Amino acid sequence: MSGDAPAVGSYALDVRDGRIGEVMGRVGGRVQLRPLGGGREWDVPPEHLGEAVPAEVLRERVRLLNRDARRRVELG
Repeated sequence: MSGDAPAVGSYALDVRDGRIGEVMGRVGGRVQLRPLGGGREWDVPPEHLGEAVPAEVLRERVRLLNRDARRRVELG
């Protein structure tokens, strides 16, 4: 990723563990990411950010939708 911080609302990849998150802001030199399905934010040093290509973001969104649909069927 370039030296500039990614824009709030964009998506980034935490190269340390492969998680994709939505950029929520920047605090103390670190970029805050939130999981695509919501949840607790985590901090990533800028040097550990990678580009989240659109296909990866779409794949993660579909995975979450499928997970939620399975849970509704199990409960229903």
